[in-house]
Amino acid sequence: MFLKKVLKLGNPVLHEVSLPVEKDELPLLQPVIRDLHDILFEFRAKYNAGRAIAAPQIGVLKRLIYLNIDKPFVIINPELSDLSPEMVEIWDDCLCFPDLLVRVKRHKTCTIRFYDMNWQRQEWQLSGDLSELLQHECDHLNGILATQRAIDDKSFRWRRE
Repeated sequence: MFLKKVLKLGNPVLHEVSLPVEKDELPLLQPVIRDLHDILFEFRAKYNAGRAIAAPQIGVLKRLIYLNIDKPFVIINPELSDLSPEMVEIWDDCLCFPDLLVRVKRHKTCTIRFYDMNWQRQEWQLSGDLSELLQHECDHLNGILATQRAIDDKSFRWRRE
């Protein structure tokens, strides 16, 4: 049973800016990380989608992302930089509005710096799907939803049409 649930579109908490994680908070955040893992996998089973989830999506206003592509990974206090001028258009989805897709533009490449669970500084150069994914998750940490980045008013569609 989850301690938290995914907040849905319209919840004002989703528009709040998250606070940095302090190193001494990591043990206290273990239940949150477990919930992020469990919620992500439940979403995958239901929608056949979902690669990451940010803590604010379950009402925890901390700069924490749970990522699971090939293996689980926790990203703490991420900072994006070196955003390429070249943009790509994608249909973005989100656990906060699971049946809605939103057409957005994201930077084709970027760099992300963050702490891992061992409080070691990491830096990744990102491109393609991973670049757009982590831009989306970092938006959550800053209180921004994909609906706010829609290209235009025709950039919305239902997932199951």
